[in-house]
Amino acid sequence: MALRNVLTEENSALYKKSRAVVKFDERLHVLLDDMAETLMHANGVGLAAPQVGVLRRAVLVMETNVPEGEDPYIIELINPEIISAEGEQCGSEGCLSVPDQYGLVRRPRKVTVRAQDRFGKPFEVTGEGLTARCFCHELDHLEGILFTALAERMLTEEEIESGEY
Repeated sequence: MALRNVLTEENSALYKKSRAVVKFDERLHVLLDDMAETLMHANGVGLAAPQVGVLRRAVLVMETNVPEGEDPYIIELINPEIISAEGEQCGSEGCLSVPDQYGLVRRPRKVTVRAQDRFGKPFEVTGEGLTARCFCHELDHLEGILFTALAERMLTEEEIESGEY
């Protein structure tokens, strides 16, 4: 495994649509493993392949809604699509590709995604709260959309530090 460089908002690759993953091979597995290491190193909760310069439909989302005493874990989503969404939440959102900036973004409260695992096997997963927000945020990356384009407004440094917005 290796750390990958995370592209920042100045990089035009972040605004391009990603292509489907068609080969579920060792190269994909290395990408996913490297992305996991990069995500953990950055203390993030999600990472999309375009953020590390690979325009493929692959994302990682940290599942943090776990029972007490259990560790959060990474969900790998290949060729993901949202198949249902319900409710609404509006909250602070940030991005490893937009360091030190946060904005208020409205997202569904509960989201179900259909995807494939690293071996190509289809599955569905449902996330709520932060996990639902991450699903939407990371899938937006696959379409070339950054959260800054969706934010109702960006937060000031004072708002971020105080947690009041």
